[in-house]
Amino acid sequence: MEEQLRGWLQDMTTLPSTLSFNTARFIAAGFGSGWLPRAPGTWGSLVSLLPAWLLIEYTGVEGLAVASVAALGLGCFVSALVLPALESDDPGWIVIDEWAGQWVTVAIISAFYGLSALTLLSAFLAFRLFDIFKPFPIRQVEHVGPPWWAIMADDLLAGVMGGAIVAMAMSVAGMI
Repeated sequence: MEEQLRGWLQDMTTLPSTLSFNTARFIAAGFGSGWLPRAPGTWGSLVSLLPAWLLIEYTGVEGLAVASVAALGLGCFVSALVLPALESDDPGWIVIDEWAGQWVTVAIISAFYGLSALTLLSAFLAFRLFDIFKPFPIRQVEHVGPPWWAIMADDLLAGVMGGAIVAMAMSVAGMI
């Protein structure tokens, strides 16, 4: 099974043109947010909040949840495309993983608390803390599977854990 997956990915990573590679890089960079100076993960997370807010406003929390899954799939795909051409398995400028993880955090908190400035701020802070410090089991997940999956998996788990902790804390504080 793993050999079939490798073969499929090898076929998928054969790019027909430089334009396709550049588009994949742009998407992997969180639509350019990963190329902002210093702290690309923080920039990627911060920039992702505007589309998260718009998605909830126009499609509800469910729409953001679906978009999170789509960002996960897209992130895996574009990472698999660009990583073979890079020296690092997890370059800092790839922040599509931050977008997916941040959206998960926002979706979880918004599902219980609703969309507000407090929701976005707490989601941002929680996600960044979990993403930066990588408590168990996030750090371990960061090393599971091929690089294109590992890039995405730790941020997905950081998003779930950050969202769950904030939602529980708000519940205990009587905010929900």
